[in-house]
Amino acid sequence: MTTAQEELLPGTRRALLHRLAVAQSEGRAPSMVAAVVRGGRTVWQGARSSVDGELPDGNVQYRIGSITKTFTAVLVLRLRDEGLLDLGDRLEKHLPGSGAGEATIAELLAHTSGLAAESPAPWWERSPGSLRPELADVLGDRPFLHPAGRRFHYSNPGYTLLGALVEKLRGAPWEEVLRHEVLEPLGLDRTSGQPSAPHAVGWAVHPWADVVLPEPAEDLGRMAPAGQLWSTTGDLARFAVFLAEGDERVLSAQTVREMRVPAAPAEATDLADGAAYGLGLQIQHRYGRLLVGHSGSLPGFLANLTLSVADDVAAVVLANCTSGPLPSMVGADLVRTVAEAEPRIPEPWRPLPEADRSVLELAGQWYWGTYAFGLRLTGSGGVSLEPLSGKGRGARFRANGDGTWTGLEGYYAGELLRPVRRANGSVSHLDLGSFVFTRQPYEETADVPGGVDPDGWRGIG
Repeated sequence: MTTAQEELLPGTRRALLHRLAVAQSEGRAPSMVAAVVRGGRTVWQGARSSVDGELPDGNVQYRIGSITKTFTAVLVLRLRDEGLLDLGDRLEKHLPGSGAGEATIAELLAHTSGLAAESPAPWWERSPGSLRPELADVLGDRPFLHPAGRRFHYSNPGYTLLGALVEKLRGAPWEEVLRHEVLEPLGLDRTSGQPSAPHAVGWAVHPWADVVLPEPAEDLGRMAPAGQLWSTTGDLARFAVFLAEGDERVLSAQTVREMRVPAAPAEATDLADGAAYGLGLQIQHRYGRLLVGHSGSLPGFLANLTLSVADDVAAVVLANCTSGPLPSMVGADLVRTVAEAEPRIPEPWRPLPEADRSVLELAGQWYWGTYAFGLRLTGSGGVSLEPLSGKGRGARFRANGDGTWTGLEGYYAGELLRPVRRANGSVSHLDLGSFVFTRQPYEETADVPGGVDPDGWRGIG
């Protein structure tokens, strides 16, 4: 919420339009549309140039390319959440005879399976999918180029396999499953495998002249789960809200958070660029903020969805040209414009409705050896443990309901935090994955591994 009316200020709206206008003009895009989402709804839409002689709006379809992969990942994670598969399963367990069965489902989602980036020639984005009727035609004679799990290597055939997995376990075509399980529940009625009017035509813009050439809009066939979809800024804005908050009809908030966590080892250049990949989502650190989403391209079209969960801002950018503008940069700039011009107003602080005294007595200062930490109670019975110097390992922990907590992030993710009590019920120390936290540095009365020198602290002459 940025103002009492939940609207962006005029200066912010003009800055957004200016960024879009510069991108369309300098990138020489026949048309370009964008939307910004905040507080769960679209708060700004912009468009430049025309589609069929009219200024395009949030209802005009553009091809979104590899943003399709995020939709496919959602379908796979639904199968996991239903217990029909495990991300550690090898593909062969559920889809025997694929030709790439040694890859795990998690590796396929995160592009770490070692599969080739593209299918064999001809260029699949500009040729009919009917040329590749079987998975073997998509994978070719040498599907694996790298050892599985060792490096991030973007793979379009990998997502073709995931689409085939969905079809096998659901017993229905990928697009039919997608419509029933994702598009309809989220109200994305302008997202489809084939274009539906009004929609943009894809163009190639000559690099040395201001002339254009129409691009073919091929049905990708088996490759559809990697890049087939058409959508609008309106639908993708709603999809961005889902990727931020989850929707129990599709995926829980916990599972969409899992999608946003890096799942692939980054290349050296990726580390320098602040880029990573989760489960069907691209992740980047830009302008001092963490952004997630996905870009897409097919001949004639460019697309991007960018989301900053911390700022509660998302942007969608679509263009109908093969090259020119950089939608990922535009999306990041639109998010930054809103986040910096109108910072998110935090929710009011309120005391907890009740406090568990056995937990409250744990609050305050603790020491791991000579490192000082502060333990604070958070909402929903959780706690946080943060280094008081501002440097060191900190984390949030969720309550397990039995007087213990489990780490949610960083070094302590999944680790158990438990208070160790003396016979009289008082707290001796905290045990965190075998690390002993005491109320004083190396407290003599606590069970510190290795013991505490009986002569205590001293100076050195």
